[in-house]
Amino acid sequence: MATNPPKIKTATSANERLQKVRNTFEKKYGESPLFYACAPGRVNLIGEHIDYCDVNVHCQDIAIDRDNPKWHYYFLCGVKGIQEKFGIAPLAGMSCVVDGTIPPSSGLSSSSALVCCAGLVTMEANQKSLSKLALAEICAKCERYIGTEGGGMDQSISFLAERGTAKLIEFQPLRATDVKLPDGAVFVISNCCVEMNKAASSHFNIRVVECRIATKMLAQVKGLDSSRLLKLAQVQTELKASLEDMLALVDEVLHPELYSREEICKALGITPEQFSTELLSANTQHVTHFKLHQRAKHVYGEAARVLQFKNVCDSESDKSIRLLGDLMNQSHASCRDLYECSCPELDQLVDICLKSGAVGSRLTGAGWGGCAVSMVPSEKVEFFIQAVREAYYLTDPRRAAMEKQSLFVSKPGGGAVIFLEE
Repeated sequence: MATNPPKIKTATSANERLQKVRNTFEKKYGESPLFYACAPGRVNLIGEHIDYCDVNVHCQDIAIDRDNPKWHYYFLCGVKGIQEKFGIAPLAGMSCVVDGTIPPSSGLSSSSALVCCAGLVTMEANQKSLSKLALAEICAKCERYIGTEGGGMDQSISFLAERGTAKLIEFQPLRATDVKLPDGAVFVISNCCVEMNKAASSHFNIRVVECRIATKMLAQVKGLDSSRLLKLAQVQTELKASLEDMLALVDEVLHPELYSREEICKALGITPEQFSTELLSANTQHVTHFKLHQRAKHVYGEAARVLQFKNVCDSESDKSIRLLGDLMNQSHASCRDLYECSCPELDQLVDICLKSGAVGSRLTGAGWGGCAVSMVPSEKVEFFIQAVREAYYLTDPRRAAMEKQSLFVSKPGGGAVIFLEE
């Protein structure tokens, strides 16, 4: 893996997409572009909603309206991240044209890819240099300017992906490990055609808040300093416990019924004002009840499935495809039932995929819409695609119109496929 993002001389005439970008740029600005930046989206095979960080960054020169998020604000996030990192004032002026092939709001991280591209462009325009690891960490933090309290999964794989291999992404410190997927199966991506703008809703941040509260409740019971712990992984680290131990602790400490603000405040010994300012985010101030057991159960269970997934891949067993498919199915059930980040259309699509020959199928990305990823035996791919096409896309005029950009095969590697562990 190259330490820094590679700079490659490219003949735009040999690349239809770059030629289109170049022509658009020249028409708009009357001159040729000096360089191009490219960042891929991602397809997450397993390990959903376990990468949240809790880092705040501040830079006041560029305004991003969290209450009215627009797509170009993601570009500004990347610019601000590099500006803050190097303390650049003023920034070099930039003329830019943006082109993308990742379907928007599909759960494949078009927004994070745009943040990463903006970081690359700003770094190059201001004659700065950073490693891929540093860029990934900066872009993960600066995307929070738009108001979504996400983790670093998407930005990390966008910078650290390599052709021909899946990656296990781990944090603290950030690192990416090659994972060889079994022969005899491919991954097919299908878009349920329901779009969810994470930054424009509170679904995502509510889950972050619930995990944060669950962290403090578990820490309190175990006699840890809950004031300094914000992530479920930190409790596990402090206790030097296994994921199985943490799952047992969740069942012991947290009840499955809804928690009220009052119950949480009493358990943690904090005031309602502290609850609002220290635990809630700006767009979750309206929430009055919280599901703590279910969210923590998903996070620890999903982290365990990630490790099981890698172990199966490493074993090169003749049962690998079936075992990996089972883990993907368990992951979707957890996302649907415990984390409640699926939607009826995604559940319908996953069900159709399994009935059409997939050995495993699950939502990929944040959820509440977007894509499913299915593991399909190589010899069944053509049948699978046609069956899903007929059962899901052709039954609805809107889906049928979107089918060509909604159903495609993803070959392992090339920046598309990752694993994730907190």
